Amino acid sequence: MGQPIPQHQLGQLDTHLGADNAAPHPLHSVRRMARKVPAITAYFWMAKLLTTALGESTSDYLVFHFINQYAAVILGGIGLALALALQLVMRRYIAWVYWLACLMVAIFGTMAADVLNIVILEPRVGSLTRAYLVSTIFFAVCLVVIFTVWYLVEKTLSIHSIDTLRRELFYWAAVMTTFALGTAAGDMTAMTLKLGYFTSGLLFIALFELPALGYFLFKLNPIVAFWFAYIITRPLGASFADWFGKPQSLRGLNFGDGPVSLVLFILLAILIGYLSISRKDIESHATSAAPATARP
Repeated sequence: MGQPIPQHQLGQLDTHLGADNAAPHPLHSVRRMARKVPAITAYFWMAKLLTTALGESTSDYLVFHFINQYAAVILGGIGLALALALQLVMRRYIAWVYWLACLMVAIFGTMAADVLNIVILEPRVGSLTRAYLVSTIFFAVCLVVIFTVWYLVEKTLSIHSIDTLRRELFYWAAVMTTFALGTAAGDMTAMTLKLGYFTSGLLFIALFELPALGYFLFKLNPIVAFWFAYIITRPLGASFADWFGKPQSLRGLNFGDGPVSLVLFILLAILIGYLSISRKDIESHATSAAPATARP
C-alpha cells in the first residue's frame, strides 16, 4: 500500500463504477473543487497510524488523568466540530488541516466508543468484555450502512473522487465510524479475546498487510483494499499506544498515556511539517487535477 495507485487504473475503476455519472444535487458544487484528501502513499499510512495512536493515548490521558471525563468528552466534541468545519471550508487539501481533523476524529472517536461501552452497554450486557463485542458489531453495521448509502448516491466509494461537498461529507462520516469501529475492535481483541495489547498489535499488523497482498498479487479492487486497510490502522495504532502507555497490570509497558502522547505528537508534527514543505502527499494529484476541475 506504499505506492500511489496508477492514475489509468483509477480512471478505469471510476468509469466502471460510474463515478462521473452521478445525478446533479444541491450539495454538488457548481464547479468541482480540488481534491480534499492526500495521495495514498507510505506517508499517508505513517500519518494515519500516528494519528490513531495519538488519538488513543490522548483520549485516555484526558479522560482518566487530566480532567473530568464528561468535560473531556464535551471538549473533544467541540474540538472535532471546529476541526471538521475548518477542513470543510478549505478549497483544497492542506496537510495540517486534514490531519488535524483526523486527529480530532481519533480523539473523539475513542471517547465515543468508550462512553458507549462503559456507560451504556456494560450495565446492560453484564460485563465490559461483552460490551466490546456488542459495540464492535454495532459500529460494523453502521459502517456498512454508510458505505451502502454512499455508493447508492454517488456510485463510487473512491477517495480519489472526493471533489464535491456531498462526497466529502460521506467520506468524513465513514472516517468517524471507522475510528469508532477500530477502537471497539482493538478493545475486543485485547480484553474480550484476552490477547493483550502487544499480541493484538501483531494481529492487526498481519491484517493490515492482507489488502496490500490482495491488491498486488490478486488484483483486489483498490477501493476495497484501501478501506480494509484504513479500518485496520485504527486498532493497530491504538493497540501499540496502549501497550506502551498502560500499566503492567494491564500487560502494558507502563510509560504512561501522557508521555506516550507527547512523543507521538512530536513525531506527527515533524511528519506533517515535512509534508507541508515537500508536498510529497499531493504529487500524484497533479496529473488528474485539471480534468477533475473541468467536470460539470
